[in-house]
Amino acid sequence: MKKRINLQRTFPASLDLVWELWTTKDGIESWWGPPGFEVKVGKLELRAGGALEYVMNCVGAEQIAFMKQHGQPLSTSLKARYTEVSPKTLAAWMNLADFIPGVDPYEVETRLTLTKLAAESVRVDLQLDAMHNEFYTSMATQGWEMEMGKLAAVIENRRKS
Repeated sequence: MKKRINLQRTFPASLDLVWELWTTKDGIESWWGPPGFEVKVGKLELRAGGALEYVMNCVGAEQIAFMKQHGQPLSTSLKARYTEVSPKTLAAWMNLADFIPGVDPYEVETRLTLTKLAAESVRVDLQLDAMHNEFYTSMATQGWEMEMGKLAAVIENRRKS
């Protein structure tokens, strides 16, 4: 059985808003990608068997230097396919990890579960398959942790508007 990484965070927001931010082109583009990266969604078919295709571009000077130092591309096209979708509750997808030099492409599952809590808050549970080695698993985990911080900032900005 594959090792899984579990991340959890609670956001002071409506279930509708959190779901929208995870499942729409505008929502995803507003926060996906670690700091110093931006994401552009090319295709989003939110249904089991549907595609999610996006490009993640490195745009921050510090991040560009890090990526170059580690021999990583500054722009990566990513393809995923949704395996399960239950509105406002669950979205699961398989990402194709085909961007790693010297490593045969393989799929990595991500499972998002949303739970509405009292007082207009939502718990986000994110389960990730471990990558092929500790370095890439650590990068993926750190990336999602930073992205959750970006998601919190987007939610806070929406609450203020």
